This record gives sequence, structure tokens and C-alpha cells, in this order.
Amino acid sequence: ELAVGERTWRRDVPCGGGAGGDARLHAAKRDRTGIDLNTVTLPPTRELGYAVQAEALRLAGDPIVGFKIGSSSRVSQEKFGTNEPWYGGVPAPVLVPGGSTVKRAPHATNVEGEFALRLGKDLPARDTEYTADEVRAAVDAVAGAIEVVGRHFEGGPSGEGMLGLVIADHGVCVSLVLGDAKPFGPETDLRDHAVTMRINGEVVGEGVGSMALGDPVNSLTWLVNSLSKAGRGMRAGEWVTTGTCSGIVAVAPGDIAVADFGDLGNVEVTFAAE
Repeated sequence: ELAVGERTWRRDVPCGGGAGGDARLHAAKRDRTGIDLNTVTLPPTRELGYAVQAEALRLAGDPIVGFKIGSSSRVSQEKFGTNEPWYGGVPAPVLVPGGSTVKRAPHATNVEGEFALRLGKDLPARDTEYTADEVRAAVDAVAGAIEVVGRHFEGGPSGEGMLGLVIADHGVCVSLVLGDAKPFGPETDLRDHAVTMRINGEVVGEGVGSMALGDPVNSLTWLVNSLSKAGRGMRAGEWVTTGTCSGIVAVAPGDIAVADFGDLGNVEVTFAAE
């Protein structure tokens, strides 16, 4: 049992002030409802945040079809008081095709244009780290993607105190909108590949692939090794969205977001009226 201010965090009651705390987070994700932070116990570290996330995903029962990577930029890492990215599992219902209409989260819904990479072969957990070249050789497809991020809580601590909570909330991934898959080969270089985000036809964000840890492949390599250290390999067919390359932009009900990935095509998502 760990003391957290005037509260405690117990491994058998993560993210909750009583029994079934993980179930509350699972229900909030399922029903797109909010959680009152005054009624829950906050996970104080990233490790405990991952434990909460894993249990909530287990309760949901949906297969994990990939991962999202957060804080792939130095600015975002400084915001959360960390020196590395973090990740969230993507269950099957969260992964939707371009052109979908989705609901917003209860709080702070935003969109990010990102490069998604698909593994063409397994990368099992092992004692030694994978190199970027090994990871690159395992990728068989790339797609433009819009990650819809949002929270099931309002307010909360700042800096490192927020990180465990954000991780617990499935990495605040609400929907992952995937564009058409294109072949990824040895010569594919996304570092200077441009991304433009538009909301209702207005340009609201621009960037390039190098905004994700210098190269989206670097982001994927970080994830592969982080999961490997935890004893979890990655599987062929899993998608990984590698971090925002267009900034983070708020959306309202009825908005239409379009991310332009040049020769990779456009990805569009519409937000349901409320």
C-alpha cells in the first residue's frame, strides 16, 4: 500500500476509492462518461498507471490490435515531468477506418495527425534490446492516422502526478482513425514527410514525421523495447501510432477533421452532434 497525499493506492483497488476501481474506468470508457477525481485514488507512478490500464483493458475483454505512443516530443515530455514517451493499448473497437463518425470524450477532446506503422512479423520479448534497423525490417505497412484523444476526468494534478492518471485512462486514446495502408519498405523515410491537419476546411496544424522522436521508426523502436522489458512481445498485424506530427487541436461536436498525408492520402473523421 502506497501513501498518496491523504489517500492510498492499493494494488487490489487501483484508480478507485473502493472495490471495483478498474471496473469504474472500464465503464467510463465504454459509456463515454466522466469520473470525479474526488472519488478515486490516483496512481502515483507510470508503473501503477500501466497496472490500472492493463486491468481495465482485461475487464473490457476486447483484443488488443495495437498501441498508441504519447509524449514523443520533448515539449510533451516536459509537460508530464518525464524523459521518455509512454503508451496505451488500443482495443479493437477503438480502431476505426477513415471516414468514420465518432463520439467525443467527456473532457478535452483533441485530434492529432500521426503516422501508423504495422508489423509484418512478430518481435518476441527478449533480453537484448532491438535496434531500429531490426524494427524497421519488421514493418510491412504505413498509414496516415488521426488519433482522437480525450480524458474521462476533469482537472487533476500537473506534471509527473498527471502521467500515471493519463496512462491509466488508456493513454487517453478515444479513437484511432486509420487511413489506407501503403507498403513500407527499406527505402521508406517518413522524417520529412509532411502532415497538414484541417478542421472544417481550415488549416490548424502542420508538421513532419521527425516530430515523433526524430523518426516514427524511433518511436516504434522505443515501444518494442519497452514492451519487451515488461515481457510482452509485439505481434504481426499490430498497428502502432507513433506520436503527433501536427500538434494537438481541440474539436467540437459536428466538426470534421481531415489530416493530409500527401501521397499516403487523406484521413477524415466526423464528430457526432451532441
